[in-house]
Amino acid sequence: MPYLRHNTLCYNPSLSVRLLVLLLSISIFSPACSADKGQEEQAAPPHKQLPTLAAADTTATRRNTRESATTDLLGNPFVASRAQGRSLSAYYDRISTDFTIDADAIENLHEPAVTDTLFTIRFDTSMLEFYAPTQTGELLLQVADIKSSAITLRNNLRVGMSQAELMNRLKAQPDQPLRITQTPTEVVASNREGAPVSLRFFLKNGKVSRIRYEGYVD
Repeated sequence: MPYLRHNTLCYNPSLSVRLLVLLLSISIFSPACSADKGQEEQAAPPHKQLPTLAAADTTATRRNTRESATTDLLGNPFVASRAQGRSLSAYYDRISTDFTIDADAIENLHEPAVTDTLFTIRFDTSMLEFYAPTQTGELLLQVADIKSSAITLRNNLRVGMSQAELMNRLKAQPDQPLRITQTPTEVVASNREGAPVSLRFFLKNGKVSRIRYEGYVD
């Protein structure tokens, strides 16, 4: 028993010393770790926030640019928004009767090795033709031949309207100065300068019987 008691007395001080050293080590390193962690937390928010703010600002700028981008009547007589003009659905929604659509592959106007697409929407005896360059993703209206009231153009231009109403609406165009010529059988609106684009209104008995648009695709 004395032998065991002696060992017990010698063991406890040694264990106490080790625990003391361990506690001191923890107390020394803990503040340093806390300080480093605090610095990292303070430094982290700017790195996380800046990309988020920048992305939000950029998105807002792009949205505002798209919303404000418009085209004149001869640029597109069916839709005023450039963004809408890139989607076939913008034209589908304006047709009040059944229609079909064809897609044909054609050579690029400038690079024969590139294949583009020609879309044609047909309804009644009317048609809309679009050129879609593969490299740009654009949808360019190049021909429209409207012979029914199943579709209405911008500013309520349509088959069946009177010649007098047509002239009033064309002269009131705020987006571009038009060169307007008229005869008893036809009214033509064209650019005063620039690309050779025309919007022709054929007349019968004093009313519009047909509308033909010829755009310019380069």
